[in-house]
Amino acid sequence: MDGSAEGATEEQPPIQVMVIVVSAFQQNCSLIWDPATMRGTVVDPGGDIDRIQAAIQKQGVTVEKIVLTHGHIDHVGGAADLAEALKVPVEGPHEDDRPLIDRVAEQAAQFGVDNVKPVTPDRWMVEGDTVEIAGRNFEVLHCPGHSPGHLVFFDRELRFAISGDVLFAGSIGRTDLPGGDHATLIRSIQEKLLPLGDDVAFLPGHGQASTIGHERENNPFLA
Repeated sequence: MDGSAEGATEEQPPIQVMVIVVSAFQQNCSLIWDPATMRGTVVDPGGDIDRIQAAIQKQGVTVEKIVLTHGHIDHVGGAADLAEALKVPVEGPHEDDRPLIDRVAEQAAQFGVDNVKPVTPDRWMVEGDTVEIAGRNFEVLHCPGHSPGHLVFFDRELRFAISGDVLFAGSIGRTDLPGGDHATLIRSIQEKLLPLGDDVAFLPGHGQASTIGHERENNPFLA
């Protein structure tokens, strides 16, 4: 007797998401996987790869790739080492962020971070591409402003987006860093993210998750 009973099991969600807050920048690295296959993706491993690997092992996920939203140190700082450790490819961001990624060691030094290697993506992405994350096809949106090559990933069926540092709960991405531009960022939000729909939940690169509708109504930067 296996102890199961009719109606006792619930249907598994299509994906599961675990946020691993890493580095002094308190960045949301995410482990996203398909609970049916236990195959998944790491998004934006900004550092603390021992912590990320411990989470992967604890959840029993087989990571198939690393995906990057953009090229700032707090999002790519651990990508090279993690990709080497897991023997997986790195996809993203848009090639407009190549200069940032090429200078990642310089970025690290500016913030007092040691032993950061530049990562060479196996695939750059552009607007209109799709990227497979945890067995699902996410649409790729090019949303510059915080950085020139910033990407947002959107699962239209699940109404779920990974917004990186474009839009936050109650705030927006910084534009005072190299390659940043406030007007461009606001245009990205207004033209790419808000039209996705108020019901869309998004996971940002820092802080708590929110919805497009909540930010449309309450975010002071969108007034």
